[in-house]
Amino acid sequence: MLIYEYKLDGTQAQYRAIDEAIRVTQFIRNKCLRLWMDTRGINRNDLQCFCSQLAQEYDFAILLNSQARQAAADRAWAAISRFYDNCRNQKPGKKGYPQFQHDCRSVEYKQTGWRLEPDGRHLTFTDGCGIGRLRLIGSRDLATRPLPAINRVRLIRRADGYYAQCAIQAERHIEHVPTGKHTGIDLGLKAFLTDAEGNTVANPRHLRKAERKLKRLHRRLSRTQKTSQHRKKARKKLAKGYLKVQRQREDFARKTANALITSHDLIAYEHLRIANLVKNRKLAKSISDAAWGRFIGWLTYYGHIHNIPVIAVEPAFTSQDCSACGARVKKSLSVRTHICPSFGVVLDRDHNGARNILAKAYRTVGQTGTGEAQATPNASGQNASTRSGRKARTGKRAG
Repeated sequence: MLIYEYKLDGTQAQYRAIDEAIRVTQFIRNKCLRLWMDTRGINRNDLQCFCSQLAQEYDFAILLNSQARQAAADRAWAAISRFYDNCRNQKPGKKGYPQFQHDCRSVEYKQTGWRLEPDGRHLTFTDGCGIGRLRLIGSRDLATRPLPAINRVRLIRRADGYYAQCAIQAERHIEHVPTGKHTGIDLGLKAFLTDAEGNTVANPRHLRKAERKLKRLHRRLSRTQKTSQHRKKARKKLAKGYLKVQRQREDFARKTANALITSHDLIAYEHLRIANLVKNRKLAKSISDAAWGRFIGWLTYYGHIHNIPVIAVEPAFTSQDCSACGARVKKSLSVRTHICPSFGVVLDRDHNGARNILAKAYRTVGQTGTGEAQATPNASGQNASTRSGRKARTGKRAG
């Protein structure tokens, strides 16, 4: 499944119609959630049937396409099923009880309610919301795509405009050019990553660099009066500032992951529990700013389409053990250099950790025969990594 995203060019009336469709989606999702809370034994099919009842009771709900209403019900059921799974798996802490949504920003159409024009540059929405014909701004050509290949169309409202995402039924594969190089990577905050050869990638710190501007925008927002036009403008400028940081993180994670995959035949990394790491209030902002999760997601994705192994290993003692002799050398977070008293090896802490990560991957799957099986994703196609070790630790040093 591939997602093509385009910016939408339309009139203000069309944008208001998209906003109305998004509000209806939020209304149906919350109504389905209320039905589940009030009635025992509700399943996904019951929520789908409940959509037709809402369309009969509310005049504005029937304007939205029937399959778009069902997609809104699917969102409610996704939150419910996630809560059930967390309870069934005895997830520690909060189980994620479904909450009512107040800031919905998208509406999703399935196979009906929209039409791709023959030129591949316009989308026409045919339901009762009155969205009409919108021009797609982007570099990818949809004119050569057969209509059945587009499974879904999602309209999204962002701080800088409106966007359309087209879900294309296709598999992406790239012919990988073998390099004969294997490496392990150690993620950190001083350097974003350090590989087994000692090469480092600097931490870009996008949020830290934008903090001064964002604080100024926050002050401007706090000085405006509620419900005023100045407040709306200030909110929009602040949202654009955060959107820019988000896109910078995404672009950096994608390009760094792609560069690593194209230059290696095997990559090992630590399976980090980032949700537990950010509980450290002194390092939470820096960890979130580094966006390790996005980077690992892109790394496993590119590993899958290049058909090379991307292996997740247990992070226990990767910074403490000596990569040369295996002796355990205890060190605090402030100690950035590994010095082995037995062999006299002196390495950067992260370099030593990266070498241990690669060695763990070799011990788990073997240096040879680590081909396609290790890089094959699960049924959903969203996880292309092989996790080694019995159970990953819940935390790791952040430096």
